[in-house]
Amino acid sequence: MIRYSVLFLVSVNILFNVIGQLLLKTGMNRLGNFQLSLQALVPVFVKAFLSPFILLGLGCYVTGFLIWLIVLAKAEVSYAYPLISVGYVLTAVMGWWLLGENVTWVRISGILITCLGVFIISQS
Repeated sequence: MIRYSVLFLVSVNILFNVIGQLLLKTGMNRLGNFQLSLQALVPVFVKAFLSPFILLGLGCYVTGFLIWLIVLAKAEVSYAYPLISVGYVLTAVMGWWLLGENVTWVRISGILITCLGVFIISQS
């Protein structure tokens, strides 16, 4: 029973992390282009921390982190942590679908290899 609870919590954690990443990316896209200099970054960070998308993304990350603490209390890290890689897959797919990002065959191959590895680990 604990294994299924852990898988559920890891899945919820992944969901919060994927949504958080997409919100952070959307928030930064809305800030527009900026120079990579110390003088330019300070105003960018101020704008970023006032962005609703970025604040929601950070909220998702904090929620995912709290869920992750529960996972670590109930499962071996060598079992649970590799499952997080499913988030990389979902983030890439959602980046392509929602943000119009370019997903090449090389990336798709890497995603499939990642899925295979996660499947193998989840069987242990």
